[in-house]
Amino acid sequence: MKLGNHIKARRQDRGWTQKDLAEALSVSRQTVIAIEGGRYDPSLPLAFAIAGVFECRIEDLFYPVEKP
Repeated sequence: MKLGNHIKARRQDRGWTQKDLAEALSVSRQTVIAIEGGRYDPSLPLAFAIAGVFECRIEDLFYPVEKP
């Protein structure tokens, strides 16, 4: 199953750059770009870290995407 996400919108709502989020998560900017673009599904620990940074539940950030 592929995941979609609301990370870019959450990040932009806070006025953060991709670099800001990457630093908060201790990952590369390229990792943030790939997650936001749906090209990389984060590990469960990273998904929890992302939810922690945005002070929300994982379910508020990620959703299943149906394959055509």
